[in-house]
Amino acid sequence: MGEVLVLVDEVDGTVKKSTTELLTAARRLGNPSAVWVGPGISDAAMATLGEFGATKVYVAGDADVAKHPVAPAAEVLAQLVAQVSPVAVLVPSTADGKEAAGRLAIRAGAGIITDAVDVTLDGDRVVATQSVFGGSTIVHSTVTHGVPVITVRGNAIAPEAAPVTATREDVSVSLSEAARKATITGHTAAVKGGRPELTEAQVVVSGGRGVGSAEGFSVIEALADTLGAAVGASRAATDAGWYPHQYQVGQTGKTVSPQLYIANGISGAIQHRAGMQTSKTIVVVNKDAEAPIFELADYGVVGDLFSVVPQLTQEIAKRSS
Repeated sequence: MGEVLVLVDEVDGTVKKSTTELLTAARRLGNPSAVWVGPGISDAAMATLGEFGATKVYVAGDADVAKHPVAPAAEVLAQLVAQVSPVAVLVPSTADGKEAAGRLAIRAGAGIITDAVDVTLDGDRVVATQSVFGGSTIVHSTVTHGVPVITVRGNAIAPEAAPVTATREDVSVSLSEAARKATITGHTAAVKGGRPELTEAQVVVSGGRGVGSAEGFSVIEALADTLGAAVGASRAATDAGWYPHQYQVGQTGKTVSPQLYIANGISGAIQHRAGMQTSKTIVVVNKDAEAPIFELADYGVVGDLFSVVPQLTQEIAKRSS
């Protein structure tokens, strides 16, 4: 079986869940090889990559690659594509990931598929599955020219461990002048609260238009904190300025797939459903019994969220104390 290159998504040296999902997907196509761009890879990171099946870890650890955004990753991947002729290259469907994938496709003369939710092997062809038009249509696509470059949507594939001992292989790369044109001049750490990161949370509590105001989100946050959950919001709520856009769940926001998703005051527009419909258990609170989101609900409550949610919060707090 050939190699499948997986671009590692990491924060401060910690491998993100999206990478473990990509490695799981890569095992369906061949032998996963992780690609780490930048200095700072640790033994713990190597262990995580090996735990999810990376037999080899290519490390472009030159400090120079960390001085420039996105382009170095594309050039490292392009060099590896030329060297090892992989079955495919899998990249996370983040903003940076999509840009790196596009740059790679141009440099390698390859076809690109974005926002895949699954990948499979049909004979010697890599087939990507995409969920389009808000999840109403499933498309199967394949690249007909060059090495398939595929970005995979987060939370679309459940990570499954397949422990191996990962072997490190250092890669030396000479950046082009084009890759050096943008330079990172400083870093400002994002202020993090006590809640889990939205796309990696096991429980998500979201609010929508029915919350009514920015102040109304206090009841959503109270329930989330009782459950140790992340807070999400619909596009209507974020567009209204009631909650920051980085917490938007949906086709134009973030895709989540938690064990439990609680939707409060969300009607269930198709673009929102596309971002949360793979959640394992869905609970809906909405005073409109005809709201489309009830079609996805495992459990539904027809009622005013400002009456239902505080009662739920109190009951959970009582049982957990």
